[in-house]
This record gives sequence, structure tokens and C-alpha cells, in this order.
Amino acid sequence: MRPDVSPSAEMPDPSGRRQEVNLYAELKRIVKKDGLLERQPAYYAGKTALTLGLLAVGLALLFVFDDLWFQLLNAVYLAFVFVQISLLAHDFGHRQFTFRSARKNDWLTLVFGNLLLGVSRQWWIDKHNEHHGHPNQVDVDPDVDIPLLAFDEDQAMDKRGIARFVVKYQAALIFPLSFLQALSMHRSSVEFLASGKAKSTLVEALVILAHFALYFGLLFSVLEPLTAVLFVVVHRGLFGVYMVSIFAPNHKAMPLLEQDSRVDFLHRQVLTSRNVLSHPITDFWYGGLNYQIEHHLFPRLPRNKLKEAQPIIKDFCRKHEIPFHETSVLQSYREILSHLHEVGSPLRKPRRTSP
Repeated sequence: MRPDVSPSAEMPDPSGRRQEVNLYAELKRIVKKDGLLERQPAYYAGKTALTLGLLAVGLALLFVFDDLWFQLLNAVYLAFVFVQISLLAHDFGHRQFTFRSARKNDWLTLVFGNLLLGVSRQWWIDKHNEHHGHPNQVDVDPDVDIPLLAFDEDQAMDKRGIARFVVKYQAALIFPLSFLQALSMHRSSVEFLASGKAKSTLVEALVILAHFALYFGLLFSVLEPLTAVLFVVVHRGLFGVYMVSIFAPNHKAMPLLEQDSRVDFLHRQVLTSRNVLSHPITDFWYGGLNYQIEHHLFPRLPRNKLKEAQPIIKDFCRKHEIPFHETSVLQSYREILSHLHEVGSPLRKPRRTSP
């Protein structure tokens, strides 16, 4: 059986629904009154300039030495930078930094998503919005429908072939498999564009092609072929590991909701999300996603205001007896790996043979 989050979160009658909706409206009024939802153009301008500066340094280092080990270290560095670009693209997709013109916002996400990362902006935004609307909801949230992972026993028992083998040992394999995350994102982008679901399929496709032309063209023009190949493997592989390491703690090993769950918005967002304890290094490393509860309640809350919003939201949850789960970086991974190990355990049990 898949667990529902809390019996107290159910809304058996219309008056209950109105009460829960009013709770969220009350919280939003408090957060808005403190000015936390206001645009932060200066912060995002500075963050964008810093990130593009870090990218420029990595690109310049490609021309410094053709030494294999130096360039592999540069690949590690650029994997970090590409995730920082991804985190900015994530914020821009949520309209945390907005131009008054919708067209300018579209161009911003096109540059950071398609051109700099080689990922379809529309695929990411559609997928991520679906996740935000239905976090950890079975058959609705795309982030709990991963071919090579299972998050409850029902999913594990439904796996077949290579997926069944992987799920059997998924706790040990999740981070090695994350080396393929970048490839998975590119594949999903291509499939999405090929399906014709994007608003500007041709534009997105051409910009992604430009990304790979520039990426491979630059690497193979300034580096030896073997060095260039190894650079790509290290760069894209560690990009995936870093991405998984900061996205997995958000919801993995938190309660799953049934497809027809009637849990209200406020409870759904808080009870299915995990916060990672704040620290200046953690806040920077996670790009603010360690404030996952705050982010899910208010996706347009600017990154630099998440820390200010946390005590308000935490106190509100305490007042209304809504569990607020927050833990350390290491404990978050212990919870995830322990849960994945437990989910895969039925597949590790030896089959009984009839006498």
C-alpha cells in the first residue's frame, strides 16, 4: 500500500476545503505583507553576472594548456558552473526574475536552457510545473515516474528486465546512474520537441543544435581528440551527479500520495517536501533548493528571500500542527538511501521453489 501523508490533511466536506484554502491564503498574505514576493532584479542581475563570469573563466582555461589532467580538472569546474546555470534557469522558469515583456522572459529561458545547457526550456518548464502541482503524487508527478528507480513496493514489483535488476540494488546504484542524468535530459528534450508539444519547436531545436555545435566545435578545435572525449565524459557525468545530489533530497523518501488523493495544497506541499538545514555553503551549493518547503509553497519567491521566509512558514506550520521536515545534508542522504534499499528488498528475496 502507498502511504497517504496524513489523515488530518483529508478534506471530507466543502467547509473543510474552504478552511484549508483559507489557511494557505492567510500564509500568503503574511509572506506578501513582508515584501518577500517582490521582484529582486539587482540580486538576479548580480547572480547572472557572477555565473556567466564563472563560465567565461572555464572557457578561457580551455585555451591555456592542452594538458589532460589540467583539462579534466577544468571539466570538473565547468560541471559545477553548468549546474549553477541550471539553477538560474530553474529560477527564471519560475518567473522569480521577470521582465515586463513575456517575450523577453521567453528569450531569457531560451538562452539559459537551450543555448547554454542544450535542454529544451519548454520540456523542463512543463515537467517541472507538473511536479510542483502534484509533488510525490503517483501517476501524476513525473519525478516519481523514473524508469530505473522505484519509490514504493508496488513500483518495484512492476519493474521488468534491466529496470528490475537496477531497482533491486538501487540504493547502491542511484549515484553511479546519475552520471547518465545529462544524457537523459538531452534525450527527453529531443523526444519532447519531436512530439511537437513545444510552442516554438523550430526555434528551440535550432538553438539546441547551436549549443552542441559550439560545445563540440570548441572542445575538438582546442583540445586533442582523446582529451576532448574524456572532457565530455567527466563534464557531463559530474553535471548529472551534482544535479541529482541537490534534487534528490527535495522529495525522495518523503510520503507518496495516491493519484486520487484529496490532500489540500498547503499540506501536500509541506508534507511531501524535505528541507536541508541552512548554512551559507549549503545555501550556495543547493541554489536555495534546500529551502524546498518554502519554494514549493511559493515558487515565485526569489532565491535570496527564502531564508527570510523560512521562520514565518515554520512558525505557521507549527501553529497549525503541520509537520515540517528539516534535516542535515548527510541525514537527508541516509533517509533516501535507506528508503531505496527498503523498497528494493522484495526483489532481493530468493524465490521460493515448489517441492
